[in-house]
Amino acid sequence: MEENQPKTGKFSLNYGLILGVILLVFSIMLYSMDAHYSQDPSNTVITILIMVGVIIWGIFNFRKANQGFLTLSEALKLGAGIGLVAAIITVIYTLFLSNVLDPDFAVKIAETTKAASEAGGQLSDAQIQQQYDGTINYFWITYPFILIFYIIAGLIIGLIGGLILKKAKPDY
Repeated sequence: MEENQPKTGKFSLNYGLILGVILLVFSIMLYSMDAHYSQDPSNTVITILIMVGVIIWGIFNFRKANQGFLTLSEALKLGAGIGLVAAIITVIYTLFLSNVLDPDFAVKIAETTKAASEAGGQLSDAQIQQQYDGTINYFWITYPFILIFYIIAGLIIGLIGGLILKKAKPDY
């Protein structure tokens, strides 16, 4: 009798959509508070904690649907897949934000970075201006960075979750 095995792709899509929507709501909340260009590390920490929670939740539910069994490769696939789906949603939102909602988004980020650099006193005026111009001219690099960061974070979380939750099927 053949058993119906759960698919990692289906779980990745479902939990990636959940993660993407939660992060989208968080980003909209930041936008509504006019804090979307803030470089506060707590925003990154909250994002990572949300990612950890949803990815582990997805891995745990996959294991439950797979009769309590989970391999490390399945956990890695789930982590990377969930991260990829959430990254695509985040990139789409960031494109919408920077082109429609707040067309001066890149300039505001550059100004925030410039103010922080000036307050730090570590860089010369020429270096600060070069940093400012680079932020505006190369803002597009944000999009592939988001994809890479989310996939790598998903792999790391999937690895840790897989090492904790893995359970091999018996050979018989």
